[in-house]
Amino acid sequence: MSTVHRSLGIDIGSVSVKLVLVEGQRVVRETYRRFQGGPIETLHQLLTTEYAELARQPLLLGTTGIGGRTTQSVLGGRFYGEIAALARGNFHTVPQVRTVIEMGGEDSKLLLLDGERRIVNDFAMNAQCAAGTGSFLDQQAGRLKISIEDEFGRLALKSKNPPRIAGRCSVFAKSDMIHLQQIATPDYDIVAGLCFAVARNFKSAIARGKDFQRPIAFEGGVAANPGMVRAFTELLELQPGELVIPRHYNVMGALGAALLAEEEKTLVADFDPEKITAYIKYRTVAASGRDALSFDHPDSKHYEITLSQRPTDVDGLEVYLGIDVGSLSTNVVLIDADHRVIARRYLMTEGRPIEAVRRGLKEIGDEVGDRIVVLATGTTGSGRYLTGDFVGADIVRNEITAQATAAIDIDPKVDTIFEIGGQDSKYISIDKRAVVDFEMNKACAAGTGSFLQEQAEKLSIRIETEFGEKALRARCPVGCGERCTVFMESDLVAHQRSGAGKDDLVAGLA
Repeated sequence: MSTVHRSLGIDIGSVSVKLVLVEGQRVVRETYRRFQGGPIETLHQLLTTEYAELARQPLLLGTTGIGGRTTQSVLGGRFYGEIAALARGNFHTVPQVRTVIEMGGEDSKLLLLDGERRIVNDFAMNAQCAAGTGSFLDQQAGRLKISIEDEFGRLALKSKNPPRIAGRCSVFAKSDMIHLQQIATPDYDIVAGLCFAVARNFKSAIARGKDFQRPIAFEGGVAANPGMVRAFTELLELQPGELVIPRHYNVMGALGAALLAEEEKTLVADFDPEKITAYIKYRTVAASGRDALSFDHPDSKHYEITLSQRPTDVDGLEVYLGIDVGSLSTNVVLIDADHRVIARRYLMTEGRPIEAVRRGLKEIGDEVGDRIVVLATGTTGSGRYLTGDFVGADIVRNEITAQATAAIDIDPKVDTIFEIGGQDSKYISIDKRAVVDFEMNKACAAGTGSFLQEQAEKLSIRIETEFGEKALRARCPVGCGERCTVFMESDLVAHQRSGAGKDDLVAGLA
């Protein structure tokens, strides 16, 4: 009589590690855990704590996901393709389902199934671009300071008329979102618009005209978002009961890997999680060919200019107020007639430009109070018109003019300006104190500050302090591409799976 072994399925995706323990086709335990820059480390921590009783025991083991092959090479067992594992999990959990929508951190999949436990009409997945996946929603929730786990979805349900937001490219969608914020669109309308944009992108870019047979299963971490459930229900014109959120919806791939391992008897005679420790210790990352970042270069000619000191006595001083409302930050500055900075504030916009301006004005008001006299006010930045109306500005100027005016005033010999903000990058050419040429990014925000901030948050690194220090400590910056931030993020995830350290990751991003 054969011994019945427990079967473990491991699914390492782009943002999370999933484990499912099965015994006799029955789920004994399941775990969904997000990782921040360390998928293999997170797996090791789970196996040595929540699944510690499996160590040094015979175990059936199946792996899947983008990190599945690495896991299989270290721990043994068998690797199963994501489509096969996902289909097997669905056949076990919701055999009545005919269409599967699976949406994870950076991957989206469409499966069409029949009643004979087969995948029909092939399947579809997103390509290299991660537009319309969970990581994009995570990023925008973070930008709006809204919890993706619960508040985001609830807010989306409040919207009556979600605005139209680009769905083909997550970076273009972000640009649309910034525009809506700058015209004071309510948060609940923006998050609902994002949900519908992601759903439309899935229907047009992944399904590409395929027929969604009912009932439909919605799975992956994104299925926990009621805003996305609403978007798919309305977009696909579904009736009650036609969209199913199955049990085990966020670990379906790991469940399928465990079931396949059980069926095929892929036995690991002595399951040893400590093999991961050895892998972490001795793994190496192939050199990218990039030099370490350094200021010590013979051609470096960087210098600093200190602004004029603030006067000690500001009573009765006549000043001018400048406000720059950008996608990421809001800046408020008071200067006098001699262009000395009297007070200044750099604040995060956080998707609420009016509140940021109000906060900046209050803080400056608390600092200099009624001792100064404001003669005139100017606004600039992507939110300049809204802010200009709010404060009663005397002039409203574009960012190119404002940047060049300030740079020329600080250093009349300046001939080139590079400016990188949260959502915009600018190049300005100056000749004899006049702007002669300029260029700035259009809809795409690749190569701007918001991308660096989002990736720093994913790696649990403070962008203000730790990012620069770690980048300058790196010995081998990874290669992350140069054109599209979504592709860069995919490269970053691949380097994480290969064992790149955080220093090399952030240096590669820089």
